[in-house]
Amino acid sequence: MAWIRRNTVVVIGWLVLAYIMLPNLVVMVFSFNKPNGRFNYQWNQFSLDAWLNPCASPGMCESLGLSLWVAVVASLVSTVIGTMAAFALGRYRFRGRGATNLLVFFPMATPEVVMGSSLLTLFVAIGLQAGQTTILIAHILFTLSFVVTTVKARVASLDPALEQAAADLYATPASTFWKVTFPLVAPGIAAGALLAFALSFDDYIVTNFNAGATTVTFPMFVWGAAQRGTPVQINVIGTVMFLGAVGIVGIAQTVGARRRKGAH
Repeated sequence: MAWIRRNTVVVIGWLVLAYIMLPNLVVMVFSFNKPNGRFNYQWNQFSLDAWLNPCASPGMCESLGLSLWVAVVASLVSTVIGTMAAFALGRYRFRGRGATNLLVFFPMATPEVVMGSSLLTLFVAIGLQAGQTTILIAHILFTLSFVVTTVKARVASLDPALEQAAADLYATPASTFWKVTFPLVAPGIAAGALLAFALSFDDYIVTNFNAGATTVTFPMFVWGAAQRGTPVQINVIGTVMFLGAVGIVGIAQTVGARRRKGAH
């Protein structure tokens, strides 16, 4: 009983983590399945066919490439703009600052159906044809709020005394930013960029409103494929994306641990 009382939080944490990871493990297992029919919902036979031919399903790799391109560009643009906005909101006092904070929060609180239809109305009103451009603009708009919120939280936690100490040592403002401020804020910027990438790559509702008739992203392909059959290659792509995300987090944790060890 004493052991249970001491480790209750740890055990609950591991159970919650296992519950969260279970769907990903199912996707990984079924990426090695050879289904008997169109739907990959029941285990039939172990096979490496999907891994050896990831683009066997027509149109899947094209939609995957489009989603990756949109996610990378949208995350880069929203990270640059969002970081500058986060510094402005976190460091300076100006007229309209409260209203700006409220406007930044709106896209996160607005239902995606409302946001997608509103953006579609805007694009139609200005005569912009739905396609890759409208998808990219829409993704930048809704990921920007998440980047601003993430980076602003990091900026708010900075100790101003560190920058003041750098100034006392005759560091220029630019040198202080790049050698003191930026390294401290970098984890928040990286987190915002990864969050923006994940949200962009995963989005279906806003994208579906603004994609047009011929543009298909990976989530749209998955939704369409689920109506007539689920290719095993979808599980392969999901497994690769999951392992890639875990790898990035693992590398970041390893680098951070080595830096902390070197500092001591």
